Amino acid sequence: MNRCMRHAAVFCALLLTAVLVNTARVQVLQAGEFTGNPANRRIAITRYQQPRGNIMVGDRRVTGSRFTGGQLRYERTYPEGPLYAPVTGFASQTYGATLLEGTEDGVLSGTSGTLASAPLWQELTRARQRGGDVHTTIEPSAQQAAFAGLAGRRGAVAALDPATGRILALVSSPSYDPSLLSGTGTAVGAAWNRLTQDPAQPMLDRAIRQTYPPGSTFKVVTAAAALQLGLVKDVMAPTDSPDPYRLQGTLVDLTNESDGCRDASVYDAFRISCNTVFAKLGTDLGPHGVVDQAQRFGFNDTRLRIPAGVAKSTVDTAMGPDQVGLSSIGQFDTTATPLQMAMVAAAVGNGGRLMRPYLVDRVTNHSGMTVSTTRPSLLHQAVSGDTARQLQMLMEAVVTDGTGGNAAIPGVVVGGKTGTAQHGLANVGTPYAWFISYAKPATADHATVAVAVVVEDAEAQRADISGGGNAAPIAKAVMQAVLRSPAPTGEFSPPSGN
Repeated sequence: MNRCMRHAAVFCALLLTAVLVNTARVQVLQAGEFTGNPANRRIAITRYQQPRGNIMVGDRRVTGSRFTGGQLRYERTYPEGPLYAPVTGFASQTYGATLLEGTEDGVLSGTSGTLASAPLWQELTRARQRGGDVHTTIEPSAQQAAFAGLAGRRGAVAALDPATGRILALVSSPSYDPSLLSGTGTAVGAAWNRLTQDPAQPMLDRAIRQTYPPGSTFKVVTAAAALQLGLVKDVMAPTDSPDPYRLQGTLVDLTNESDGCRDASVYDAFRISCNTVFAKLGTDLGPHGVVDQAQRFGFNDTRLRIPAGVAKSTVDTAMGPDQVGLSSIGQFDTTATPLQMAMVAAAVGNGGRLMRPYLVDRVTNHSGMTVSTTRPSLLHQAVSGDTARQLQMLMEAVVTDGTGGNAAIPGVVVGGKTGTAQHGLANVGTPYAWFISYAKPATADHATVAVAVVVEDAEAQRADISGGGNAAPIAKAVMQAVLRSPAPTGEFSPPSGN
């Protein structure tokens, strides 16, 4: 080989080495950068070349996939879109994914390694795994009852199985059809603009992402604190509670909607919802008494996931005596999601044990094999068993002989609490109507279902708003739907004891 040929061979070898090094750099070191580049169309093409897995309610698919014939071959469909939108969220080729479509995207798109029946073979062949299915805890009849009860009015419903934390219904109203956002093009953009600019906020998941002043439903928390700390030893004994009650350190007099609140017992004050009695109880307990108890029910928790994130329900940790008094009746800065107030009712109905709420029961791969299952877990021991029994007596009196009679179900033990929450500057806004409740068969030890309902009902006359009138019938319908439904397979039985 002459000198020129040797130089040419070395030069070619160097060029080949440079090409190999650059290929390795692109494929290994810069892979993430190219993958995340919006201009990389291959990612979207690959993502939508096969149908997504489905979100299941019972044995029914509440999602589907439609063949488009375009470069992005499949787009999402929602056969009962508005009914289940607060559960599914949307999966859009333009705007991404939300709620279960977002948190479970790895399963539904087939990118999760947990789906592979033969992981090693999958790794060697690089074959794309078909999407798996996400089986929810939703009870279809309860979801339908909640949706029908709200009937398009602004509000939300959350229902739980107190013994396990399974979410049985999650409804937000008004709702929307996620199918409108599934694809690409001008129609999808127009739908997005219309939905995001709608003052009714149909895309807001009010059940878990909107907080409201809980009003008198928060009296369950205040009563729990007073019983737990021994401030109230006999719920039937008269209290030293003036009517009106002057908030400590102010010239503001708190009054009641009901008669008979002066020195009323906790039993009667709870039954007819006396603000003065509970504001004084809260003031006597002090901020730590109220806040600590609220936190054991789940307030001020920033980490709650179901698996989508839940907005924090708040009780101010730095309050003066007058502010504690207002917070004790669900006013001042106290706010709660409907899910949070369902958790309060669930803990009372479950003997004081607050189970962690969850929405995904199990995940199956494309072959139908279960690859993961959610196990119930204790979130907090909210109150002792003895305190829970006294709270049950109070809540059941609300339904049998108080403001919550519209929630009564023949042959069933129902406990409840009404609430009419003031809001707006100087409380001039139309009040929110609340009702929280639990229900159990007469022979059962623990509640079968717990429900929270809030109705904003901005079109109603202010004088006609009440939790017992507007929200309690919805809660009743949801509880009846759950009680009529068969128990899920392998239902969890909570341990006995306090």
